Amino acid sequence: MTASLPSLPETTFPEYEELKAILDVGGPRLAVRMVSQVSTRGGEFPIYVVTLGSPDPQAPAIGFFAGIHGLERIGTQLLLDYMRCLVARLEWDALLQDELRTIRLVFMPIVNPGGMWAMTRSNPNGVDLMRNAPQNAEGRVPFLAGGQRIGAWLPWYRGASGAPMEVEAATMLRVVEEELLSRPLSFALDCHSGYGFRDSIWFPYAKSTRHIVHLPEMFMLKAMFEQAHPHHGYQFEPQSMQYLAHGDLWDYAYDRRPARSIFLPLTLELGSWLWIKKNPLQLLHREGMFHPIKAHRTERVLRRHTNLLDFLARAAYASQRWLPCGTSRDALMTRAVEYWYRRPTI
Repeated sequence: MTASLPSLPETTFPEYEELKAILDVGGPRLAVRMVSQVSTRGGEFPIYVVTLGSPDPQAPAIGFFAGIHGLERIGTQLLLDYMRCLVARLEWDALLQDELRTIRLVFMPIVNPGGMWAMTRSNPNGVDLMRNAPQNAEGRVPFLAGGQRIGAWLPWYRGASGAPMEVEAATMLRVVEEELLSRPLSFALDCHSGYGFRDSIWFPYAKSTRHIVHLPEMFMLKAMFEQAHPHHGYQFEPQSMQYLAHGDLWDYAYDRRPARSIFLPLTLELGSWLWIKKNPLQLLHREGMFHPIKAHRTERVLRRHTNLLDFLARAAYASQRWLPCGTSRDALMTRAVEYWYRRPTI
């Protein structure tokens, strides 16, 4: 059932308008829920979850998330572009229609509407939502960037010790629990930008150099993606290979999964330093550190990553053909540990 959309706030922003337009065009094909609402000086902004596909609670599901950091607009734009394409393809694409009979797609493209409206990394309370979960890292984290409790006047603020999680973070985790963790198999892709000269795909843990239980499944997913798209160019690795961080939401969600559920959360980290290298003047823009200001570069990003989103849907659809088990899974665990955690140092 499609929810009726409330009137726009006094001040809006382009991604919010674009989401509203997609929901209007999608009509009955999309199920829309307003799962929370946040207040800003511009008015009240709803947080929407959009679903399509199988209603079967046992069906594999993929959750697509973006806009956790309000300045990282390109991740939201990537998901909105993908949603628009899916709505159009549902008119004629029989393969997509067949796929959606057995899998479920979940979209939360603007997790932090207050931050996106204000053009800040944090939410309106000054909290970095990706440092807001309660757990601490098990090793040394980068100063400030790993999460800090000094105050909201510095970046990467986690929030006050012992305080409840921010409404945006708690809402996203509730959606993850209801739509993903309740199933035998689920995936998540969280779209960010602002790190490095290349695009990366990260998976938990951010808190620890220990590996997750589902490392064989991650390794298999990586291998299949490389077979399907051998020139993809992503660095696919645990986030801990780069740095440790306090309060990572995906660490928290992963550790709350039911014991028998397979949950594979991924973070797409778009390498914005390359955009800056090609166009240093974009640093004069407030969002220039995190967004490709030039229109043709934005279009290139939107084109480049569609294969990854489609691949996850196909992997969910064909999961019984590739999920490892038994002795083959044990062998994959050994290979994955050797590949990611026992690399020789130079």
